[in-house]
Amino acid sequence: MIKKQEAVLPLTGCDFGTQKRMIKMRISSKEVFDRENVFGQGQANTAFAQYFIGNSYLNPLTEPGKSLVFLANVTFEPGCRNNWHIHHASSGGGQILICTAGEGWYQEEGKQAISLVPGMVITIPAGVKHWHGAKRDSWFSHIAFEVPGENTSNEWLEPVDDEAYNGLE
Repeated sequence: MIKKQEAVLPLTGCDFGTQKRMIKMRISSKEVFDRENVFGQGQANTAFAQYFIGNSYLNPLTEPGKSLVFLANVTFEPGCRNNWHIHHASSGGGQILICTAGEGWYQEEGKQAISLVPGMVITIPAGVKHWHGAKRDSWFSHIAFEVPGENTSNEWLEPVDDEAYNGLE
């Protein structure tokens, strides 16, 4: 299920096309992105680097073991994306992404990629093969959290095909 918060723009005298162009959040400048990335970049995501094309960064927002839900801001440099993966669970489980800065992509196996912008919330049920990451020309951040469940695990799969990724507009 994908939900998008409606943008409320305090604009008068602008047509919808103008408003829509103003919502674009592609940010190629690291300096500009750092101002927008309110949850911070964090440290290089070296523990999971083998499952990413490009560099990603992890900023834990809750301390593991001290909260029922672990939250982290994940930052992707332009062109960075994770491999296809599945969040398994015998009950419950899955993942939720809250897009916070820049622009990115989310795709489920067999479906079209979805353009991600700040304010979008992606709910990923357990058992769904998917990937997510930055657009080619934009930094991107989302808050990620694993939905609590029973017998949860992550299965990391093949990288996203370069040709398919580079063809996304």
